[in-house]
Amino acid sequence: MSRAVLRSGLWLGFYGLILWAWWMMFTMSRGMDLDWIGRPGPMGQAMAAMDPRMDMYMPMAEFGPLFWMWAVMMAAMMLPTLVPTLRSYDDLIHSANGTRLGWLGVLAGYFIVWVGFAALITGVQLILLFGGVVDMLGITKSGIVAGGLMIAVGAFQFTRAKEVCHGVCHAPMTYFIGHWKTGFTGGLRMGLGLGAFCVGCCWGFMALGFVGGVMSLLWMGLATLFMVLEKLPQIGHAVTRPLGFALVAGGILLLIYPFIFGG
Repeated sequence: MSRAVLRSGLWLGFYGLILWAWWMMFTMSRGMDLDWIGRPGPMGQAMAAMDPRMDMYMPMAEFGPLFWMWAVMMAAMMLPTLVPTLRSYDDLIHSANGTRLGWLGVLAGYFIVWVGFAALITGVQLILLFGGVVDMLGITKSGIVAGGLMIAVGAFQFTRAKEVCHGVCHAPMTYFIGHWKTGFTGGLRMGLGLGAFCVGCCWGFMALGFVGGVMSLLWMGLATLFMVLEKLPQIGHAVTRPLGFALVAGGILLLIYPFIFGG
């Protein structure tokens, strides 16, 4: 098999995985009777109102099904943001001693970290569910909690931790040069490191699922777009703080809305 054919096959498989993940999320949201904004129909409303302590099987109150949902969601939302990183490694295949196995290692390491984060946020959602903070669809029951979460995520955009993590995600070539390892194992180690910085950079956008609804295709699309924009070499640094201002403003609006409109 020629190198060009192998390269094309790997990239097609990568994009195919992204399409599969989005199709799965679309199928799951329809199975829960949600529209693309995340608004529930009659069946979805009944599901949202269920008490997780009821003596019956409810998938969204069980770790396994909920973890599967978050893992697929991580694939749908985070794999598109990995394109600049994989392209940077592609360049090193031609200019250094990178290999296609190393390319696969980077992808595997990155995915392992985000699957680990999926397990963590699954646990968080179950705690919030049984604590009465979110409903069965993962939507916060309180405007105060939703507004506070948006303000917290927006404020994080201005922190040193965000700056450091975003710097690595925004310039993966610099990370590769400073941590270069060869072969699949080397790629895996670099992928784990890049994935850790990516989680540090983007965790807040995932947490906002509890505001818009974790099964909302609109929230997923917007969050994916914002994270892709942050990682683009040309404009990545220019959008981070404006996003922070927008999130803080949106959070404040959610907090004061009941007092202004009496809702």
